[in-house]
Amino acid sequence: MVHKLEPVQQGATHATGRQGMVSAVVALFEQAALTHDLQAVEALLLERAASRVELIRAASTHTIRSGGKRLRAALALLAARLGDYALERVIHAAAAVELIQAASLVHDDLVDQAARRRGRVTVHARWDNDVALMVGDYFFALAADEMARSPDPRIITFYAHAVRTVVEGELSPVTILEPTDQALAQYYYKTGAKTAALFEAACKAGMAAGGGTDAQIVALGRYGFDLGMAFQIIDDILDFTGDEQTLGKPAGNDLRQGTITLPLILAMERTASPRLRNLIDIAAPSDAQVQDAISEVAAAGGVAAANAEAQRFIRQAIGHLADFPPSPALHALARLANFVVEREA
Repeated sequence: MVHKLEPVQQGATHATGRQGMVSAVVALFEQAALTHDLQAVEALLLERAASRVELIRAASTHTIRSGGKRLRAALALLAARLGDYALERVIHAAAAVELIQAASLVHDDLVDQAARRRGRVTVHARWDNDVALMVGDYFFALAADEMARSPDPRIITFYAHAVRTVVEGELSPVTILEPTDQALAQYYYKTGAKTAALFEAACKAGMAAGGGTDAQIVALGRYGFDLGMAFQIIDDILDFTGDEQTLGKPAGNDLRQGTITLPLILAMERTASPRLRNLIDIAAPSDAQVQDAISEVAAAGGVAAANAEAQRFIRQAIGHLADFPPSPALHALARLANFVVEREA
C-alpha cells in the first residue's frame, strides 16, 4: 500500500513560496537519503561540461549551474531504489535525463528568443544564437554518451523515444480555442509529448537500472507520465498566477506569445469570451490587454479548473505505485507528486 498523504485542496493557492518549496523538496530528498547521490550526479554533469573548447565549457557550465532542483534525475534515482539499488548502475541514466533536459531548454530558449530562464541570462542572450545551437547539440551528444554507459540497453531506447517525442511535441502547437474537445486534444498531446515523455523515460530508466520487471517499468513509466502532465499544467497555471520574481519571466508570457494553455481553454469553455478569443490573434498584446485576460481567465474559473486537472493527474500518478511494497523511496515518490501541485515556481 502507498502511504496515505494529505490531499491538496482543489482550487487552493500555491502558498508555500519558492524558497519554502525548494526547502521542502530538499528535505524530502534528505529523508530519502538521496542528497549524496544527487550531488554525485551534479558533479558528473559538471565534469562532462568541461569541454576542451573554452567557449563550450563556459556556456555549458553556465547552463548546468542553472539546473534547478534536478527533479528528473531524482525520479531516476528514486525509481531505481524501488529495486536493487546501486548508484553506479543508475548514475548515468540520471545524468542523461538532465543533459537531455538541458539541451531541450537551450534550444527552446533559442527558438523563443527568451532572454532569461529561472532568473538567469540564457545562453543565446549571453553569447549568441550559434553558440546556443551548438551547446544544445553538445548536450544531446553528452546524453548519448551517458546512455551508452548505462548497464541496461533498454535505457537507450527509453531516452531515444523520449527525445523524438519531445521534438514532435515542440512542433505541435495548440492552434485553436474552440471547439473545446479539439483544443483539449491538442493541448494534452503537446503536453504529453513535450514534458511528460521525459518524466516517463526517467522513471522507466531508473526502474530498469534497479533491475525491475517489465510490469514494474511500465508502472513507473505511467507514474512519471502523469506526474509530468501535472507538472506542466501547474507551469501553465503559474503563468496566470505568478510574478516575474518567482517565475524568472513576466507573468502572462504565454498570452504575450499567443500560446494556448489549459487555463485559457477551460476559461473559454465557460465564458465564450470574444476578448479572450481575439487575444491570441493579436501579434503584440499590450500589458493592459494581458492583465485583463489574466483576470478574466481567473474569474471564469479557468485557473481553478486547470488546477483540478493537475490534481487528477497526481491521483493517477500515485495510483500507479500501489503494487510496490512500502519503502522510503516509495513514500518520497508519492510525496513528490503532491509537491508538484503545491509548488509556486
